[in-house]
Amino acid sequence: MAKKGDKRKIIGMVSTESGHRTYYTRKNTQNTPDKLKLRKYDPILRKHVIYEETKKNLGRNEVKPRKG
Repeated sequence: MAKKGDKRKIIGMVSTESGHRTYYTRKNTQNTPDKLKLRKYDPILRKHVIYEETKKNLGRNEVKPRKG
């Protein structure tokens, strides 16, 4: 669970070859402002490929205003 004021954001990792979002991780946006690229295993292609950072898009990274 993310703490209040935490600099870490949840990001999704998308395969450059198959386009599937298989991995999710957290990164400190203050220390690493550029997009993350990691070489990870793609279970669909069954080989190691480059995964690039994308937004998770589930609304957990953004702070929603309170009602009322």
